[in-house]
Amino acid sequence: MTTAIPAAISDHSRPADVLARKGFGPRVRRLHGRIGAAHHQAEGMSFSRSLLAGQAHPRQLAALVRALAPAYALIEAQGPLLAAALGAEGFPWADLARSQALHQDIARLAIVPATPASAAAEIWLEHLQRLAKQAPHRFMAHVYVRYGGDLSGGQQLAEQAKAILVSQGLSPLQFWEFQRPLPELKQQLHDAIERMDLSEDEEQELLEESVVAFHDTQRLLAELGDLAA
Repeated sequence: MTTAIPAAISDHSRPADVLARKGFGPRVRRLHGRIGAAHHQAEGMSFSRSLLAGQAHPRQLAALVRALAPAYALIEAQGPLLAAALGAEGFPWADLARSQALHQDIARLAIVPATPASAAAEIWLEHLQRLAKQAPHRFMAHVYVRYGGDLSGGQQLAEQAKAILVSQGLSPLQFWEFQRPLPELKQQLHDAIERMDLSEDEEQELLEESVVAFHDTQRLLAELGDLAA
């Protein structure tokens, strides 16, 4: 029997999201358009498809939260300072923050057999550390991609992850749970991104880096897919 794969989670194709994009500011509209192809590629990777089909293993989900934690900690430590330096106010940092939830998830999934340390996560973390020092506007592309994804397609992933974990007697992940209405958080994220004061060159580099951010994600997804073997 062939398991049906749910519709793609990308908000580049659903009619309701097409309407929502009409309210995007010019910078967010350009970012959204630039990452479309990379977004679809990430959705087509084996771990993504397995998770969307409800077939991922708890070991893969445990590895995911362990891999994400260091980068989110850096984003939450450096992001507010870098955004302020770029003239971007209004980021809902406290409401977007995922570190506490990730650490709770790691603790709850400690009973799942350990996996090797994530090489992909280390590469991503080192990349973010360089950007924080050398190219803050590029760093902010990762802020947009990560939190934007968590607030959008991540919500469908959360439903599948919950079903997988609960079926194994494990607690659902807190990582994708936010305490405020998602549309409000998305709007505040987008508004803050629009407020960044960038030169023309920095604007182009922001767009370029948004695709690089997805490549970092794809490297991690490939690693997680290998854990299914």
